[in-house]
Amino acid sequence: MAKSLLIISRQAPWNGPSAREALDIALAGGAFDLPLGMLFLDDGVFQLAPGQQPGALQQKNLAANLQALPMFGVEELFACGHSLAERGLAGDALELAVEVLDDAGLTALIARFDQVVTL
Repeated sequence: MAKSLLIISRQAPWNGPSAREALDIALAGGAFDLPLGMLFLDDGVFQLAPGQQPGALQQKNLAANLQALPMFGVEELFACGHSLAERGLAGDALELAVEVLDDAGLTALIARFDQVVTL
């Protein structure tokens, strides 16, 4: 049986290629039916903010990649509640449906997966 993988995305979508790389890994893993989840932490929660205008920064929009996650079998999507609150984002007004976790939930989530990749 394949080992489970948790991808932690910590970078804002406009802060270099890390956010796109995390999504690419998740989509590739989902395409191969790997058991995986994705956690948006720290500035990574900005990827979930609605109404982004990445063209103004000459960046590609990640919204299509985010929306494709469930279609590729990546259905375990999580966000850090503390990170959302610090950045003024509401868990119920995000671009993608995610489970918002507190600190204890984050610890339990990370312990559940065999491997963790942070980008």
